[in-house]
Amino acid sequence: MAFRPAWTQIKRERRLFGRFGYQLFAFATWIPVVCMFNHYVGELAWIRGPSMYPFLNAEKDQTTRSDIVLEYKFNAQYGLQRGMIVTFWNPYNPEQKVVKRIVGLEGDIIRTRSPYPSPTVRVPLGHVWVEGDGGERFSIDSNDYGPISTNLIIGRITHVLWPRHRFGRVRWWEFAENIRN
Repeated sequence: MAFRPAWTQIKRERRLFGRFGYQLFAFATWIPVVCMFNHYVGELAWIRGPSMYPFLNAEKDQTTRSDIVLEYKFNAQYGLQRGMIVTFWNPYNPEQKVVKRIVGLEGDIIRTRSPYPSPTVRVPLGHVWVEGDGGERFSIDSNDYGPISTNLIIGRITHVLWPRHRFGRVRWWEFAENIRN
């Protein structure tokens, strides 16, 4: 009740605030909504580096532009499946986000690559095994830091927005059968 009279009073005293002040106040009321959306629902992510090549950053040798993708954050830790591309906090540097593909779910036995110390590993409960599409040369992934906890996962990559010729939904299920394990 108190907000409405304040808003109508501001509208009435528009001469006092001026047109710019009125529009600035109207714009500022949406800032919390946008912040909540970015934190809990989804945001844009820029993909840099060759670790997800050729699926993401397919033109890495031809341009310096990064792919822009939509990162869906709502309930990202639930319903994970092999082949999904996820974002998570880097276990070595918690301030950095990393984008990788899920190769193994809890209970799966995975054939590892170097530098992992053993040739096979069983993924523990509450963890997933992630790897980059770029191969062992270009990717720092679970072969370096082991299975990651699902609590580190913060989003799923659902759509490619840039470059325009690759615009559309990420069809991760088409790559699920090509995953080596």
